[in-house]
Amino acid sequence: MSQQLISKINGVDIVAVDYDDEIFVPVKPICEAIGIDVESQRDKIQDDEILSSTAVLTTAVAADGKEREMYCLPLRYVYGWIFTINPKNVAPDARESVTRYRRECYDALYEHFTGSMQRTIETNNAEIELLNQINSAITEEKEAKTRRKKA
Repeated sequence: MSQQLISKINGVDIVAVDYDDEIFVPVKPICEAIGIDVESQRDKIQDDEILSSTAVLTTAVAADGKEREMYCLPLRYVYGWIFTINPKNVAPDARESVTRYRRECYDALYEHFTGSMQRTIETNNAEIELLNQINSAITEEKEAKTRRKKA
């Protein structure tokens, strides 16, 4: 099992742990860094059908340098879990950063879905333009044949 520092939040090291060929992140250090109760977040994760199905207990080096069994989420789910944290429930000095993070998540979701919709519209418009050009070429060819027959 390998472990690496991936971030530092409010002076707290956030590590990633390689477990079963996937990267996991312990929940407790993140909770401590933003001043929220780790047990209530663990309960919240366990109540969530998707998050609970991905969470694991694995060994990680704790802040005191000792190996401890920690409740972890796959890295790819950590961002979604943090997005669900209500800024009213975090330490006052962390509210602004949690709120900013949540806004970034809303913006990312908007950009993802409207961006793909915009790409679809652009592709459809390009296809319509191409079909119009083909239709014009066919019409011109028919008109040219008609003129040659009359001549």
